[in-house]
Amino acid sequence: MTEQANTPLDFRTEPARYRHWKVEIDGRIARVAMDVREDAGLRSGYELKLNSYDLGVDVELADVVQRLRFEHPEVAAVILTSGKERVFCAGANIRMLGQSSHGWKVNFCKFTNETRNTIDEASAESKQFWLTVVNGPCAGGGYELAMATDWILMADDGNTSVSLPEVPLLAVLPGTGGLTRLVEKRKVRRDRADVFCTLEEGIKGKRAVDWGLVDEVVSRSKLDEAARSRANAFVARSDRPAGARGVALPTVARTHDGDRLGYEHVACVVDRKRGVADIVVRGPGAPAPADAAAIHAEGARFWPLALARELDDLILHLRTNEEEVGLWVLRTEGQADAVDAYDRLLADHAGDWLVREIRLYWRRLLKRLDVSSRSLFALVEPGSCFTGTLLELALAADRSYMLRGTFEGDARPPAAVRLSAMNFGPYPMPNGLTRLASRFIGEPGRIDDLKGRIGQDLDAAAADDAGLVTFTPDDIDWEDEVRLAVEARAAFSPDALTGMEASLRFVGPETTETKIFGRLSAWQNWIFQRPNAVGPKGALHVYGTGQRSEFDRRRV
Repeated sequence: MTEQANTPLDFRTEPARYRHWKVEIDGRIARVAMDVREDAGLRSGYELKLNSYDLGVDVELADVVQRLRFEHPEVAAVILTSGKERVFCAGANIRMLGQSSHGWKVNFCKFTNETRNTIDEASAESKQFWLTVVNGPCAGGGYELAMATDWILMADDGNTSVSLPEVPLLAVLPGTGGLTRLVEKRKVRRDRADVFCTLEEGIKGKRAVDWGLVDEVVSRSKLDEAARSRANAFVARSDRPAGARGVALPTVARTHDGDRLGYEHVACVVDRKRGVADIVVRGPGAPAPADAAAIHAEGARFWPLALARELDDLILHLRTNEEEVGLWVLRTEGQADAVDAYDRLLADHAGDWLVREIRLYWRRLLKRLDVSSRSLFALVEPGSCFTGTLLELALAADRSYMLRGTFEGDARPPAAVRLSAMNFGPYPMPNGLTRLASRFIGEPGRIDDLKGRIGQDLDAAAADDAGLVTFTPDDIDWEDEVRLAVEARAAFSPDALTGMEASLRFVGPETTETKIFGRLSAWQNWIFQRPNAVGPKGALHVYGTGQRSEFDRRRV
């Protein structure tokens, strides 16, 4: 067991606990300064010098982004910069990478990618535009962070540069989407990108602008003025309500007793021997609010928001701290009518800023489920409420089992699933398609047919006919079929399953997100296991020792 595995990481944090970020709100503009404490790494054995970061730094950043969106609707522009003189960010801490387990490195890259995607989305969907002020050398993950924003402003002082030096220095890749964003988002020419990614020293000044690596360079004395001017231009483009009150996000309440994790709306039992996490998502316990004003009054207690925060925390916990639990079994409990009423609220008030943020949160949450390297099974039983937004959990699953009829002695009505408007657009997958469109990639006409069935309770036969579930065993076969399926899944190679699931989940068009999580993550995952990077003479291990890396020169 690694040190990381023995010490569970808690993704819950709040501003009072930040050690690496400083946030200032000035009317419509926020300033987020990266000021990493060298002695405050998650683990011992390395110092976070030069604003280099580990996963703990990014956990705080994710919280910053989330709170700006929910707690500060008045903020329309965010200036991201460094709180240190003469350095922006040196990227992921190399000592941390060198001493981390393979799984820790991969999860680190995945979470930081998701955080940067949240910044992308904040600008594109929430109209909370981010810009970066590069006030010193900006390398590796630091430049990747800058690329997640809409505008990069850099000091023209002969010292400040941007670089992606992972290939020449470390024999790995820019692991948080750097290569993809360079050519997809920044639209840098391939030949120039090739040169840039092999230069240890990076590029500065006018050439950085000419090549599209940054948007603007100004003298150091004019950085603040130029940043404020650009931020004001972004404010003018935003539709965020200047006079609205935000929604406070208290720390998610969670109990953790050995193999059991409990929240108000989610419960999980971990069976490490079987490698299974049984997850139960509970429907709303109270009627839906009457209107948008009532949603605002409920704030973080509003069921869809409260549930999303709890489920997000559970996914991150299981993904990072329970590496050997390879199968997540998803169930729901509750009333379909109650879930449907909340879905109608989310659909009818889509223009409200808070409802927009809640819908976007569910989009991000479901995408996090999509890209998690775990097998997902959904069990639809009497008493479940796989309706609309919660039906997306079953549609995200690799396979689903729905009971045909009832269990002997169970007086509850047979299991049913129900479609809502939320299944037809608000929650696209990383490939840009809804889960229904991805499911029926070869039968596009079926989507129109399913739209005509919104609001209908579909029993096992109807759901099977509609293609919404995989298997529909009856009471006699249910226990054996589910048990055998779980046992068979546990017997397969986890590596093969991860590759298979990722290949099957994202059909259709390739997007920046699928390239980052599919192509880039797959290559980085492989490279992180190669001796050229992590062997005794690999670049990650000998970096900073004065020794030269020894590479196996064979291309494979």
